[in-house]
Amino acid sequence: MEKELICVNCPVGCRLTAVIEDGRVISVEGNRCPRGKAYAETECIRPMRILTTTVRITGGIHRVLPVITTAEIPLDRMADAMKLIRTVTVKAPVAAGEVIIRNLLDTGVDLAASRSMDAV
Repeated sequence: MEKELICVNCPVGCRLTAVIEDGRVISVEGNRCPRGKAYAETECIRPMRILTTTVRITGGIHRVLPVITTAEIPLDRMADAMKLIRTVTVKAPVAAGEVIIRNLLDTGVDLAASRSMDAV
């Protein structure tokens, strides 16, 4: 099976063609650098994404706090991650970078505040 992709690792946006057999990428063409090959291999087998969203916060100047994963998590775990995140409420003050959920869904990746929020 062939899969057509556009690499998003740099501004060049190489058009990639990945050949997949038995659940493995056996070749990648069209990449101008090694990052394109690595991107195609991951994207075809188990896509990964950074998750950005918000959690509820009490006692802050806003009702929600922006959060982000500290690294990519599997795309197929996003719905489960969001289900868990919707149950979370933090209390102000919160500092940017403060871990909100450690080891999100046993991925080894933390969910952290992406901004500080003072208490009112």
